[in-house]
Amino acid sequence: MIFENLSDRLQGIFKKLRGHGKLTEDDVNDAMREVRMALLEADVNFKVVKDFVKRVKERAVGQEVLDTLTAAQAVIKIVDEELTALMGGTESRLNISPNPPTVIMLVGLQGSGKTTSAGKLALMLKKQGKRPLLVADDIYRPAAIKQLEVIGEKVEVPVFSQGQEDAVAIARAAIGHSASHANDVVIIDTAGRLQIDETLMQELRDIKAAVKPHEILLVVDAMTGQEAVNVAQSFDESLGLDGVIMTKLDGDARGGAALSIKAVTGCPVKFVGMGEKLEPLEVFHPDRMASRILDMGDVLTLIEQAEATWDKAEADRMAKKFIDQEDFTFDDFLAQMQQIRKLGSMKKLLMMMPGAAQMRQQLESFDEREIDRVEAIVRSMTPHERVAPKIINGSRRARIAKGSGVTVSEVNQLMERFAQAQKMMKKLATGKMSGMPGGMQMPGMAAAGGSNRKKNKKNNNKKKAGRSGNPMKRKQQEAEALAAQKARQGAAFGQQAQQQEDLDLSKMNLPKGFEKFLQ
Repeated sequence: MIFENLSDRLQGIFKKLRGHGKLTEDDVNDAMREVRMALLEADVNFKVVKDFVKRVKERAVGQEVLDTLTAAQAVIKIVDEELTALMGGTESRLNISPNPPTVIMLVGLQGSGKTTSAGKLALMLKKQGKRPLLVADDIYRPAAIKQLEVIGEKVEVPVFSQGQEDAVAIARAAIGHSASHANDVVIIDTAGRLQIDETLMQELRDIKAAVKPHEILLVVDAMTGQEAVNVAQSFDESLGLDGVIMTKLDGDARGGAALSIKAVTGCPVKFVGMGEKLEPLEVFHPDRMASRILDMGDVLTLIEQAEATWDKAEADRMAKKFIDQEDFTFDDFLAQMQQIRKLGSMKKLLMMMPGAAQMRQQLESFDEREIDRVEAIVRSMTPHERVAPKIINGSRRARIAKGSGVTVSEVNQLMERFAQAQKMMKKLATGKMSGMPGGMQMPGMAAAGGSNRKKNKKNNNKKKAGRSGNPMKRKQQEAEALAAQKARQGAAFGQQAQQQEDLDLSKMNLPKGFEKFLQ
């Protein structure tokens, strides 16, 4: 996890402050001493730590705790604001030229991840509606051009190359190529070099003079710690950087470089790279990163990822099932699970939730392959079994287990969890949730079956008594039942068939067009 060690240390500090009604100078001094040690252990620059602690201390000493805040919460608020300011305050966007093409030049040390970052950046811009062009300008590293071509093929972005000729000439030719091929963004992948190599640094200055890039982005490896800050300083003095792309941030539990670069160099961290897979770069949001450090979650990023990957057609299909009052089936379960998988790693998603650090041990032990096993079980069912799971008896479960490569007990566990999910969906559909005082309705949900517990109990007794033998009374009961059904708005997944010893499939509320499976 990013900033794992720092987050744990800060949580321990804030825990000690709980119960204080007012922050005294001694309280602040003790807390700041531990904060200083926590930041230094996270490999944050010493001068940055010194200034940070000074600002927090000045704001915290003598501060009256508000009516709704504890002392710990007051300190968290101050630390959160100062951490956000330390990392730049707000997100720093790319400088997109109004007159295409926008030229982006990637520089950095060998092995920092420039070529992979170029592909990720191109993929991100492509998803934003741009037409990027990758330029293979690394003429020194063996197979560098081939690597970029492979990446370009995977992200479906064209790659411009002219072999291992003059790097300046290649960059200049790429600009002309982009104009004739309607590419509005040019990403130049330069060769890695040490900042002390004056010959190669002069080559970068020549490329800069030839193509006049709108953005010069330094790619640094987060796992190098403070050396990343030193590299950023040197490149900035030589070229004049516009921003930083920090790679392998998920592999560093300390993350001190991310906290130091902006304060030391003045260059903002614009993007971060997570993992080796060709996924879009993540925009660096200082406020959200500060929330992650303080274990307050990153719900906004989670929402944005959901919006970017959610299938509207699938959402419309589920909405239609609400209207038609159809049962929630294993097909629906599988579709919803696939939607969640599009968001990425479950561990990563769960760690964005507030308070996730307190469940870190459980999250670390979470097996991502469990989702694959569940999907295999569902896909081993017949179409009939997926929409009518109550017919899955012992022999069917044994067949499903064999077909999916799992044990019968795992199939049984899934069936039990699915039954519980159906019950929950039914409660949501009726607008009532257990434990709500007075049978409180969910917002936007219509009540079904009475306004209080007494009425529900009365209705249950009626069900047990069955239909009246009096024709007039029976007619009235049927009319009341029909009226209640029409008043039931927003029924999410329909009503599940009643548990019977002899299952009557004809009375089940199955999806339209499923009759062919009953013949």
